[in-house]
Amino acid sequence: MNLPNADRAIVDESKVVDYLLSARHPDGRAKSAFFSAFGFRAQRWRTFARALRAHEGSGEVAGMSESGYGTRYSVDGVIETPDGRNPRIRTVWIIDSERGAPRLVTAHPLRRPHASET
Repeated sequence: MNLPNADRAIVDESKVVDYLLSARHPDGRAKSAFFSAFGFRAQRWRTFARALRAHEGSGEVAGMSESGYGTRYSVDGVIETPDGRNPRIRTVWIIDSERGAPRLVTAHPLRRPHASET
């Protein structure tokens, strides 16, 4: 299953610059280190936003849950990066009942399965 309304996905500048690519954000700094290692930079946040939107359009929904804010979707897949190594990540999107467009909540690397899990 693909993310509903993926063609209308919203990735806010502040989510990228002040969180996912911020070395100073308490929750985002590990994510910043990961994504920066693949060539993403806050100064070129639109490049990362485009890659995140492309990821959610081509990745598979790994889970969904209802909350008071709307329906949350987790999408797993490969993200195209500036350095071309293209790791697997999970993005989390929320679709509220009023807007209908998916809005990025977070993104993080997917851990590699252990040999015993394959």
